[in-house]
Amino acid sequence: MAQLTAQAPARAPAVSRRLFWTLGLGAFGLAFSITTTAAYLPPLLHRFTESGTLIGLVLGAEGVFALALSPVIGPWSDTFHTPLGRRRPFMLAAIGPLGFCLLLMPFMPNLWTTTLIVLAFFFAYYVYEPPYRGLYPDLLPPSTYGRAQGIQHVLRGIALGLALVGGGFLLKVWHAAPFVLAALVTTAACGATILWVSEDGGHGRVFEGVAAYFRRSWGILQEEAEVRRFLLANAAWEGTFAAARTFVVLYIIDGLHESKTISSAVLGAVATGYVIAAVFAGRLGDRFGLARVVFFASFVYGGGFIVAGTATTWHNWYFGLIVPVSVAGGTVMTLAWGLLFKLMPEQHRGAVSGLATTTKGLGLLLGAPVAGAAIDLARPFMHSTDGYQVLWPVCGIPILAAIPLVARMMRVEPSGKVEPTVG
Repeated sequence: MAQLTAQAPARAPAVSRRLFWTLGLGAFGLAFSITTTAAYLPPLLHRFTESGTLIGLVLGAEGVFALALSPVIGPWSDTFHTPLGRRRPFMLAAIGPLGFCLLLMPFMPNLWTTTLIVLAFFFAYYVYEPPYRGLYPDLLPPSTYGRAQGIQHVLRGIALGLALVGGGFLLKVWHAAPFVLAALVTTAACGATILWVSEDGGHGRVFEGVAAYFRRSWGILQEEAEVRRFLLANAAWEGTFAAARTFVVLYIIDGLHESKTISSAVLGAVATGYVIAAVFAGRLGDRFGLARVVFFASFVYGGGFIVAGTATTWHNWYFGLIVPVSVAGGTVMTLAWGLLFKLMPEQHRGAVSGLATTTKGLGLLLGAPVAGAAIDLARPFMHSTDGYQVLWPVCGIPILAAIPLVARMMRVEPSGKVEPTVG
């Protein structure tokens, strides 16, 4: 076994960089669509209601779909053998509704019809994502997981920037413009991955039933200790990300009493750090080990949040701290899925990808509400920042708490599961 493990990387064939970029287009399209929805749906809904709670419930419904669909769609894509492949039929079924729902969102006449379209969008999103994630370990050898995830996150970073900045300008011209653009970009990018990627097909179509897929997902949680540790760590990472993205602007504007210009500059610094991480983290992970790089980056990531919790007024030199912490956070998020690919059993790649997407749903459901409750509780004691100062310790503690889990994965990664070579 040890000999096989040592020889596997040597036998792995060279992989065209074009495949990395082609696979990454799916992430570009997904990131563009979800960023546009998260950023510009609230002002759209604000035309129909002034209730922040109601708007939050509509956006928070994303987590419900991640929790409910991913444990079914993921394992189903492991057994769905067709001439088109196992994963791409699901992606193909989702791409039309994705684009169509984005296109319809700004034209709905009231809150309830808009909400129905948004829910349909979330449904299609989580039909596409778990099988798409499963394509990576299907098509790539383990020695390239870090680089592949690096390229994917470069494209995600570009999509985030274009959707936020470009959508902001388009919104001033026409309220529907960001969604029309997102519909076109998402359909083209996600469709390109389906069109240009080839996967092994089959001639039998299997559906074992929703209950069977839930049981299989639960069985994997019980049997695969390393996957279970990763999922716990991923829940912490996703919860932190959900909390930070929800309240960072309010922290700057209402907590530090700064302008929207400063808020935009901070978001730009964070995006810059994210892209820097995406460029370099993949190669570092492939060279030194994905878990090892995540382990050391987590200290900077979580520790940076703890230090941020001491700030009560804004200083421009904070940018010198924001960028490296963002690089560390981007490194963790970039390499996380590559690490999971190394830990997942070959026969359950789709199921484990679905479980990982489920932990994203947990993060969406728990991260922002927990942070919001903490801010409300801290408000009487942190008058200078109106309670928002507590956001950063709340974000930092889960990152630091996940470090022991990463340390365990760091020990097993070099001698982890043997993957079959491709080709």
